[in-house]
Amino acid sequence: MRIAAHLLNEAPPETEAERRARYGLLLVAILAAFAFQGIANPGRWEQIVITALLATTLVLAFWAAYARPLVMRVTIVVAVIVVAFSTVEALNGHVADAGTRIANALLVVLAPPAVLIGVVRTLRARKRVTLEAVFGVLCIYILIGMFFAFMYGTMDRVGHAFFTQNVQATVANCLYFSFTTLTTVGYGDLTAATNLGHTLSVSEALIGQIYLVTIVSVIVANLGRTRAAAGSPADRGAT
Repeated sequence: MRIAAHLLNEAPPETEAERRARYGLLLVAILAAFAFQGIANPGRWEQIVITALLATTLVLAFWAAYARPLVMRVTIVVAVIVVAFSTVEALNGHVADAGTRIANALLVVLAPPAVLIGVVRTLRARKRVTLEAVFGVLCIYILIGMFFAFMYGTMDRVGHAFFTQNVQATVANCLYFSFTTLTTVGYGDLTAATNLGHTLSVSEALIGQIYLVTIVSVIVANLGRTRAAAGSPADRGAT
């Protein structure tokens, strides 16, 4: 965590409204990517748009966390390369292949660490839970679901069919299965076919429940509360 923190600026702007706007914009971008993946049919342009939305989400994640200029430039280069790769694959008729799903998963998995570090630094600097911290933990939660969805889709492409039912592992179906698993709703209309699929599904359900009842609940419950300074009368107690 300490090494990763050096990738961010030491002194982010002090305006709370600006920080809130950054994380709010990131949350909107993630929800847009989530919605488009959920309703889009498999196709060339749909694949390009999905990758472009995920690339935008990655750039916004580092921007919201006030990444250093060099880190931002590298992030933008990575995002452009992945979008270009997805575009070439789509134009060549390779829609939703393993390569594209792995590339999209890379975009998703790189964003949560930046968001997490940004949220932790905000909590330490402000000594209280702010609205942008709530936005940040919600962003991470949705990104976790997206990451598992791409994992399931990749497994379907490189190995055995992922679903037991005679259902294609499209981006929309994998996203649907991922979030019903993450939230432990478990409708049962789609189930994993392999032992690896079962293990990943159970792992996602555990992560989702633990994340909600610990991190999200604690952050929301303490929204606006100021952390007592060390050595204050409240800490020392009555003597």
